[in-house]
Amino acid sequence: MSVINPNDTAASWKTSKRERAIELYVDSIEAASAELVGAKAAGMTVNVNVTPANDWIDSAILEQAAAAVVQVDPGNPVSIKRFQQLAKSVETPLVAAAYDPPLALVRSLVRAGAHDVIPLPISLEELETAIAPLKDQLARTEHAAAAGHGKLVSVIKSVGGVGATGILSQLAIRFAEKEAAQGRETCLIDLDLQFGDIAFQLGLTPRFTLLDLLEAGARLDGDLLRATTTQHASGLKVITAPPDMMPIEGMPNDHLLSIVELAKREFGTVLVDLPTNWTNWSLSLVAQSDVALLITELTVASVNRAKRQLMLLETQGINEVDVRVVINRFDKSMARTVRLSDVSAALGRDVSFTVANDFALMRSAIDRGVPVGTLKHKSALRADLDKLDAGVAAALRRER
Repeated sequence: MSVINPNDTAASWKTSKRERAIELYVDSIEAASAELVGAKAAGMTVNVNVTPANDWIDSAILEQAAAAVVQVDPGNPVSIKRFQQLAKSVETPLVAAAYDPPLALVRSLVRAGAHDVIPLPISLEELETAIAPLKDQLARTEHAAAAGHGKLVSVIKSVGGVGATGILSQLAIRFAEKEAAQGRETCLIDLDLQFGDIAFQLGLTPRFTLLDLLEAGARLDGDLLRATTTQHASGLKVITAPPDMMPIEGMPNDHLLSIVELAKREFGTVLVDLPTNWTNWSLSLVAQSDVALLITELTVASVNRAKRQLMLLETQGINEVDVRVVINRFDKSMARTVRLSDVSAALGRDVSFTVANDFALMRSAIDRGVPVGTLKHKSALRADLDKLDAGVAAALRRER
C-alpha cells in the first residue's frame, strides 16, 4: 500500500504581511473614475493598476488580494481567455469589467467564475455595489488569514467497536464550544464512508453530505463547502458521511484531500473520523495531521491491534505525526490485568489519555446528541473528556 504524497495534492497555505486590498486592473486611467484612486471600498484600499487588457496578470499577486476587478475586452479573445484562466488559477473573488458587455459575454464570464460583471468606466458606487455581496466571504478570508495555518486532527481506531466515534463526537462538541469563545470555528468530517454515524451521534438530520462535495468536482469552493455543512447547537460544523455505503477504495484521492484542505482553510480546525480499513487517502490524511488520536481499549486484543496500526504507519514512513494514544472505557479495576505501563511498553509510547468507562451515560448522550455534561454535570467521563479537549488544544497550540 502506497501513500499519496500530501504535497502533491494539498494547497499551500499563504500568509500576507501587506494589507489585503481590492486590486483593479484596467487598460487606462479613463476606465476608472478619479475618485477610485486611493479610495476605500468595503473598508479596503483600492489599488488601480493600468495594464493592457490582454497582458497576463500575475496570479501570485491576486492571491494576496481580498478581491480583484479585471477588465475584459469583448472584442479581444485573448482578454477573455485571460479572465477565464485567472478564475481557474486563483481563489480570490473576481469581478469582470467591460465596456457595454453583450449578454452572451456576461453569461460566459459568470460561468467562468466571475462574481459579477460591471460596466466601464467604474465608479466608486458601482464598485461598492459589486463588492458588497462578497463582504461575508472576504471577512471569512481575513479571519482565516489571521488564524494562521489550519489544523487537522485524525481519529484512528485500533479496531472497530472501540467507541472512537463516540469519543470524537463528544470531543468535537467541547472543542467547538471552546473555539467559538475565541472567535474560531471547528469542522468535523465523517470519512467513515461505510459505517459513519456522526450525524446520528450528534442528533443531526443533514440536508447535504460528503457525497455532494465529491460530486461537485471543479465547482468545489468555500461557499459550497459551508452550504454542505450541518451545524450542531455547539457551533460545530459537520460534514456527514453519505447515507448509503460507498466503496472506500474507489474514492478520488486528490478530491478528498482537497475537501479536507479547503475545510482547514475555511474553519481553522478540522477533525476527521477515519474508516477502520486503511486506504491511500486515509494514510495521506494521517500523514498531513497535526495530531492523530489512536483509540484503543485496555485489552490484550485491542492493544495488539493498536500496535499493528502504529507499525503500519511506520512502514509507510509516517513517523513524524504526533500520535496520541487514548484508552477508552477505562476502568481502574481492569488495570490489575493489563497495566498502563504494559500498554506503553507494548506500543513504544506513553498513554496520553484515558476515558472513563460509563457506558450508560455515554449511550444516553449519544442517543440525545448532547454533551455528557448536559445529562450529568459531574462525572469521571466528563472530566476525562475535558482533559482530552484541553490536551488536543494544547497540542495544536490553540490558546484559550
